[in-house]
Amino acid sequence: MTVHLRPALPNEAPALTALSLRSKAFWGYDAVFMRACVEELTLYPSDLAPETFMVAERDQVVAGLAQIAPLDSDADLLALFVDPDHMGHGVGRALFDWSLDAARMMGANRLMIEADPGAEPFYTRMGAVTIGTAPSGSIPGRVLPLMEYQL
Repeated sequence: MTVHLRPALPNEAPALTALSLRSKAFWGYDAVFMRACVEELTLYPSDLAPETFMVAERDQVVAGLAQIAPLDSDADLLALFVDPDHMGHGVGRALFDWSLDAARMMGANRLMIEADPGAEPFYTRMGAVTIGTAPSGSIPGRVLPLMEYQL
């Protein structure tokens, strides 16, 4: 099945939030951890701008999402989530490639990634390099791999 990218629709924010949470939970986090992530992973219609947010579909089913934002002379990968049922089918790669293209269109020099530790190997396969750590936006005291992709 082919991966198709398209802009998100404003009314999809709740379903895309649910997809983000399912994808995060894939890494085996417990209910307490997941509750702590809800606020950070909640998407609103205002987050879904077509130049900074993209949805991936497989067989006309929403399979993933990605969001970037300008960050000084770089771009920040705010989110890249793939529904667990669609992992391993090119959805993440298609969304990552879109993120790179969108960052280049913004004039960014690098795409910065605060990766979930479970997703770090994926980003490494995509060509990103771990350059340090960053504090979690949801869990006090937790650090995440900080990665970059040179554009």
